[in-house]
Amino acid sequence: MRAFLLTGFVLVVSSLASASRAQAQQPVSFAASNVFPDAPDPQVPAQTTAPSPGNPAQQSGTISGTVLDTGNDVVQGARVDLTGPAGEHHSSLTGSNGEFSFAGLPPGAYKIRVTGPGMSTFQSNPIALNAGETRLVPHVVLSIAGTTTSVTVNGDKEALAEEQVQIAEQQRILGVIPNFYSSYDWNAPPMQARQKFKLISRSLIDPVFFLEVAGIAGAEQYQGIFPAYGCCLLGYGKRYGAALANQATGDFLGRGVFPSIFHQDPRYFYKGTGSFASRSLYAMSAAIITRSDSGRRMPNYSSILGNLSAGALSNLYYPQADRGVKLVFLNGLGSTGATAVGNLVREFILKDLTSRAKGANSRP
Repeated sequence: MRAFLLTGFVLVVSSLASASRAQAQQPVSFAASNVFPDAPDPQVPAQTTAPSPGNPAQQSGTISGTVLDTGNDVVQGARVDLTGPAGEHHSSLTGSNGEFSFAGLPPGAYKIRVTGPGMSTFQSNPIALNAGETRLVPHVVLSIAGTTTSVTVNGDKEALAEEQVQIAEQQRILGVIPNFYSSYDWNAPPMQARQKFKLISRSLIDPVFFLEVAGIAGAEQYQGIFPAYGCCLLGYGKRYGAALANQATGDFLGRGVFPSIFHQDPRYFYKGTGSFASRSLYAMSAAIITRSDSGRRMPNYSSILGNLSAGALSNLYYPQADRGVKLVFLNGLGSTGATAVGNLVREFILKDLTSRAKGANSRP
């Protein structure tokens, strides 16, 4: 019995020893999620990310810039065309700040072309763009082209011209003082010769015109200009007659006769946009630069010759002591200067005071 138990004990110990050796030879595995939650599974090889080649987005470049006019004001809505090295084409319009930008461009040489309504065209030299470079183009400056201001006329020319007269006749400052020669529509169709004479005739018979002449004569009387006319009521009457003849002659020639001969528009076209300096320069220059019936900008022969002609004719009725070349240029240049001042008033003051002002602030 004891031999049997001893034999059984030996067998059990041997089995336990064999099992222990077998377990010792097996690898020990830990549940990664239980011991180190962030550790990778030892039985799964760690994945490595090989460095990728250059990112195309990091290799592309950008070309941007700003479009201005000659008055240093931004130009909105200018068209910018970009041509790439492989002949590819991109286009964009400038925003409210006058800026444009082309992104995602591959390296190479590019050219830009900028155009604006009624303005000159800009063409750049080749612009070299390197990989990943942001290239800022120097300010693009567009000037008002003398041959690009266009007037599009659709329909019957006579009817459209007649409509312009009707619009002008309804424009009055505070509903009383005529403002016939201000146009608030930059693209207004031109008036024909018949309408030019019709509008100036309507202007010269307006009661306010005679009050304006009365004011001129009163100022001359107060300043003692043309002393040969004398003083008091008789002197005022002479000054009034001379001022009336001078004003009527200058207006009729400068706004009717010469505009019809030279095919020029006698109206002042309201600008309404840009800086104070640029608008002031435009308004004063309109006394010597005007728009032709075809939309071209050209010297204002009509106004200048009208004023000088009126000055020459004034030698017929002004006092003998005041006649001569001096009188011609005094009246002629004085009237041109008065036109420049009047244009400043038109540009900055009269629009908000004028009834029936149409198309305001429509300058391109």
